[in-house]
Amino acid sequence: MTKPQRVAVITGVAGGIGRALAKTFALEGYHIIGIDRKKCHLPHAKCVTFDLARLHLWRTEAQEFIKNLQLLCGGRVNALVNNAAVQIVKPVAQVEPQDWDQTIAVNLLAPFWLTLRLLPQLQRSRGSVINIASIHARLTKSNFGLYATSKAAIVGLTRSLSIELAPHVRVNAISPAATDTAMLRAGFQNETERLLGLRKFHPLKRICTPRKIADAACFLADERSRFTTGSDMVIDAGIGSLLHDPSN
Repeated sequence: MTKPQRVAVITGVAGGIGRALAKTFALEGYHIIGIDRKKCHLPHAKCVTFDLARLHLWRTEAQEFIKNLQLLCGGRVNALVNNAAVQIVKPVAQVEPQDWDQTIAVNLLAPFWLTLRLLPQLQRSRGSVINIASIHARLTKSNFGLYATSKAAIVGLTRSLSIELAPHVRVNAISPAATDTAMLRAGFQNETERLLGLRKFHPLKRICTPRKIADAACFLADERSRFTTGSDMVIDAGIGSLLHDPSN
């Protein structure tokens, strides 16, 4: 008997990391259902448009979105990759209530509620949830207070869910450091020397790529990692172990 095709649900699929996730999971033989607030067309994914900031409100549009998503999944979800995130960078003195609302709604509440809404499908396939966190969950800098707090919270949620959803569903996180995406390059305003300096600052002399995050997610979704749950896989080229001494 032929095994049913594995299904992966990936949020934030229109971004650099999301596209890499969709392509890599597709190459591994998964049927991809991508979610993004922007309309997108990918050759290896069925894309659904929805603003995850509204999922926790559980109004008619959210209920219809979940109903449609469950139908697309066909009763099984082998991997749920919670990748979508917002990053509002500003001094704490300038933070507005709506900044907190948007950050927490997308970066924390959406992964929680999406996991719960798809839990029967995940349990049926003994599936895996992968939350894309960040190095900011434990090492951060000025103006990243909202983002860092939300990513620390998603790591904590990962540990909690890994206990409550065991043994049928595994839950893990991935915490990348700087990743070479269009968003990162825009922050450097295409200043090649500054970007090169960032790479050289990492002990491995390079920064992360979306494909490396996707490879890690595929591993955590695979049977090869069936003894791994509640973990936070750090992908940071060693920068998290580096004590920076300005005198050196």
